[in-house]
Amino acid sequence: MTQIAVAEVYWGRAKVVVAITLFLGIILFLNYGVARLAEILAFQMWPRHVDIAVFIVFASATLYVVLMALPFMPGIEVGLMLMAMLGVEGIVLVYLCTVLALSLSFLTGRLLPPRFIARALGCLNLHRARKLVTDLEPLAPEERLQFLIRNAPSRIAPFLLRHRYLVLAVLFNLPGNVIIGDGGGIALIAGMSRLFPFPKYILLVCVAITPVPLLFLLRAVQP
Repeated sequence: MTQIAVAEVYWGRAKVVVAITLFLGIILFLNYGVARLAEILAFQMWPRHVDIAVFIVFASATLYVVLMALPFMPGIEVGLMLMAMLGVEGIVLVYLCTVLALSLSFLTGRLLPPRFIARALGCLNLHRARKLVTDLEPLAPEERLQFLIRNAPSRIAPFLLRHRYLVLAVLFNLPGNVIIGDGGGIALIAGMSRLFPFPKYILLVCVAITPVPLLFLLRAVQP
């Protein structure tokens, strides 16, 4: 019986390793594909290209929104391409598309049934995380926050929860945040947590993502 239990433990760990490996492989493949696509689209615009310019801008903006809304996707390459092609207008377009994308990710997380999340965590043998999601499901937002503060595993976690809006703003601008899901993944988790009212979240996003477009805008208007 003990050998069977040990075998089940190893089999469960093997499934997690395989799932993570496949997931990382898919993410790396998609990142490479998007980078190549951005290089192809970022060609020099000439008068003969006017007929397809509008289509390229619309398609690129749509692609940018989709990539930014999805976790671990490299939307920034498409955004940089749009800003390089269109200048000031491209910077404004990328800013608005970013707000839209992060809003869609947040709403997806908010509408995602917790039981689906718990089921996925259970399939990965993350039983403590599955239990946490199950325990949080019936709680109101304030009760959820107090529950997390009481049960946080470290001293710094309650501080981060109390200052969650500031933490979220920092995460959106953190270099290398792709390892935690990029903007789309961060927004998705924020929505799933149900700790952020949507109006306050939108206001936070509008302010938090300002530094990068503002930097490009200042460089674009310099003589």
